[in-house]
Amino acid sequence: MEQSRLLIAIALSFLIFFLWSITFGPKPSDQAVEQTQENADATHRQKQVPAARPDSAEVEQSAAAKKEGEGTLPQADARRITVNTPLYRMVISERGAAVVSMVLKNYQETVRKDSPAKELIPKGLPGGTVLLSMTGISGDDLLQGVYKADKPENVTIQDAPGEVRFSYQTPDNLRIEKIYRFAPDNYLIDLMITVRNGSDKALGGALKIAIRDMADKDQGAYGFEGPSGLINNQLEQIKIKDIEEQKILEGKIRWIAIERLYFMESLISKVPADARMVLAYENNVLENNLLTSFGEINPSDQRTFEFSLFLGPKSLSVLRAANNELDRAIDFGWVDFIAKPCLWFMNFIYRFIPNYGVAIMILTIVTRLLFWPLAQKSYKSMNDMRKLQPLMQKIREKYKNDKAKINQETMALYRTYKINPLGGCLPMLIQLPVFFALYRMLYQALELRHAPFFGWINDLSAPDRLFNFAFKIPFMEPPFGIPVLTLIMGATMILQQKMSPAPGDPTQAKMMMLMPIVFTFIFINFPSGLVLYWLVSNLVSIAQQYYTQKRLA
Repeated sequence: MEQSRLLIAIALSFLIFFLWSITFGPKPSDQAVEQTQENADATHRQKQVPAARPDSAEVEQSAAAKKEGEGTLPQADARRITVNTPLYRMVISERGAAVVSMVLKNYQETVRKDSPAKELIPKGLPGGTVLLSMTGISGDDLLQGVYKADKPENVTIQDAPGEVRFSYQTPDNLRIEKIYRFAPDNYLIDLMITVRNGSDKALGGALKIAIRDMADKDQGAYGFEGPSGLINNQLEQIKIKDIEEQKILEGKIRWIAIERLYFMESLISKVPADARMVLAYENNVLENNLLTSFGEINPSDQRTFEFSLFLGPKSLSVLRAANNELDRAIDFGWVDFIAKPCLWFMNFIYRFIPNYGVAIMILTIVTRLLFWPLAQKSYKSMNDMRKLQPLMQKIREKYKNDKAKINQETMALYRTYKINPLGGCLPMLIQLPVFFALYRMLYQALELRHAPFFGWINDLSAPDRLFNFAFKIPFMEPPFGIPVLTLIMGATMILQQKMSPAPGDPTQAKMMMLMPIVFTFIFINFPSGLVLYWLVSNLVSIAQQYYTQKRLA
């Protein structure tokens, strides 16, 4: 009786966990089907919307002045400088010296063979990203001014680092330089900003650099998406819906970022210093601003500020190679200390067997083998419980109208045969953190994005669909087809259940029978990499349970 209740509690815990991830996490189709995640997002982002401004006392003056001065600056011609490296193609507009395009050459928008390379900057984002402004400078001077570049419109960075220098003279006789320095072998870009005060007044205030993206307020991820920062050596991740309550964060800032599930844009302080991370969200434009006070710049003096930019994949190996503690942006929550070694091991397997589907299978088998002794105790206890089923049935029939007596006699039976009713469940509970860690890791792993397995499964980050039907299927997110792996997984769960001792309570027995069906409906929209992991885990469990029952028969 007690064992069956605990089994149901564990099953319900899994159910609640998965339902929670569906309700509050990203919709599986959003990650699984690029047409409905990135392409559809890109279509949505075509709206021309005003740039959001941070709600900060230090920048209100500048923002108000900008509002008044809109349209007052002459619209000088602004070139677009295209920088090509082996890893990416970046386009920087002379207007504001802002980044208006960042194409990652090693990643595609969709899984289709003819898909274009991945674009990180939405086309509908007004003004681009990496925008500079300063308190004490009025109007749109820095945001809309034309920064003359010292290079032609096409720059190639192939074998050695290179730079592009953008210069702008404000009406107040301030000279601003934004220098982008590129390396051919990584995604880090050095950014130097020099302010020369050519006026007859001291310049004081704060420097603000904004990184920007388009985002839906409802997105919010089981794998985090939104603004973040490493502040006072703590990772701060703010959900978009919580920005109103957490607009400003202060402290020693290492970096700020805007994260997506698989990619991120980050501004890094070369030397962490006291600063502010100021967030804003308006009309689907998300801003993360780094606000740094610089004291005063006297006439004829200049000040240089040094940063780095990272616009690239959220790959643990890439972020670690970039240093600057960027790898801390990949956070798997309370199971992080388990998930990251699992991710490393999956990639280690891939180096020898270049198929992530096979790597998931091997990872799952190795994990289950590590827990073989614990699982063995669980199955032995379950086997002992199965042998007691006839005696327990007689007790239920004899005292069918006295539940208290049934429980009393059942516990006496356990004592007589020296069986712990919790023995089959406690080993399973110990394994739960590892299962959750694998679940979270496989959900967020960039490596599985567009990774083929075999046959029709050409993207382990997408739900498996055999065929593509033109009609809708209840409970299924598009595309619509036959979820073969999920159906096989559901069948293995039914087989597992038949091999386990049935609960004595008929109501509990019915609930347990429903669990495989409920899980199957939940998993039809999950990435196929996750389903594969669960399927292989079930198969190993079935094999071990069968072996145990035969050995102890």
